[in-house]
Amino acid sequence: MAAGDEEGQAAEPEAAVELAVEEPRSFKDLGVTDVLCEACDQLGWKMPTKIQVEAIPVALQGRDIIGLAETGSGKTGAFALPILQALLETPQRLFALVLTPTRELAFQISEQFEALGSSIGVHSTVIVGGIDTMSQSLALAKKPHIIIATPGRLVDHLENTKGFNLRALKFLVMDEADRILNMDFETEVDKILKVIPRDRKTFLFSATMTKKVQKLQRAALKNPVKCAVSSKYQTVEKLQQYYIFIPSKFKDSYLVYILNELAGNSFMIFCSTCNNTQRTALLLRNLGFTAIPLHGQMSQNKRLGSLNKFKAKARSILLATDVASRGLDIPHVDVVINFDIPTHSKDYIHRVGRTARAGRSGKSITFVTQYDVELFQRIEHLIGKKLPAFPMQEEEVMMLTERVAEAQRFARMELREQGEKKRSRNDDDDDTEEAIGVRNKVAGGKKKKRKA
Repeated sequence: MAAGDEEGQAAEPEAAVELAVEEPRSFKDLGVTDVLCEACDQLGWKMPTKIQVEAIPVALQGRDIIGLAETGSGKTGAFALPILQALLETPQRLFALVLTPTRELAFQISEQFEALGSSIGVHSTVIVGGIDTMSQSLALAKKPHIIIATPGRLVDHLENTKGFNLRALKFLVMDEADRILNMDFETEVDKILKVIPRDRKTFLFSATMTKKVQKLQRAALKNPVKCAVSSKYQTVEKLQQYYIFIPSKFKDSYLVYILNELAGNSFMIFCSTCNNTQRTALLLRNLGFTAIPLHGQMSQNKRLGSLNKFKAKARSILLATDVASRGLDIPHVDVVINFDIPTHSKDYIHRVGRTARAGRSGKSITFVTQYDVELFQRIEHLIGKKLPAFPMQEEEVMMLTERVAEAQRFARMELREQGEKKRSRNDDDDDTEEAIGVRNKVAGGKKKKRKA
């Protein structure tokens, strides 16, 4: 269904649905059936979030929805519960398709569907790149109720997997639609819209309403209701945001200082490149921190492994590129550090949204070097507030420089070693847990560090 197909009949979305909520409402009040209310209870969802209060009743009436909600607002529940309730009423295989921009988000949505639908026997399948297509074809042959997919790999199966089609589909969800379109999946989304029934329910969720999202809305949705819980770019109220202004060459030392100052918290540290993520993870490991990387050059299994270790609190520091900044719900992130400032101001919103989720408080600290001033000013302009400086003792930071320089040297050696191993064995040895080639040398350096 190309962008103009339904242009004539697609009305502009209605004004944001305003629900007068005098009392805190329960899922039952929203019209959610008892068995699903129990599932919410088991997941620890006591009260619906704002987006759920707005979207669920409208979805249960059978309307198409545009949901505009900030990250960490409970969007998955807002579309999963109405879909599962409809599935209960009319059980059918290949019932719903959820499109997401990243693999990690696909797995996370699948977990929520499985958890919410465990008592009613719901089966979901994740169809993403980086995983063997044959095993995916077998999973699709079993006709799961829900498919959660990235657009590229789904199109691949629609074109090449014999016997697989979505002609009976009843629900389409596009989650993080702005990101799906930013990642240039427009052609794939168009192909998918052409082969699924026009007579379906469509939910489009997006953090931002871009021109591309508006175009997609006109093509894919019929007379949708707009449910918005934040009309402008904003960060969560309970998030304390700080910046530190530092010379570029001492970035590593300042990072170590902050990790020591805020010890006992769990950290998510954002870097701009896969290489810097890996290097910083090695650097911190060499200084005795339990750090683990997550970036696009790691295999899918390693990425999930890193994520699960961090989720299970086996590691307290997750270093990530922007592959991890959107949609990942890791409940216990206490502090987000923007080690490399994001080049797109909107990415700042998504990064710091990894903490202070679902009503908890959290901190974010953004490193601003002499080269980042303009980018930082853009971020302040976007969120409409001036950030305070994080209080620090410069002389204490300077005392760390010798130890950090030594750890930097070892990290460079390990990175080189990993690169050589990869080239010689074409190996995917990229979780730095296994990069222990020079770990013994570090042990010798520990004594010096203690004296520093």
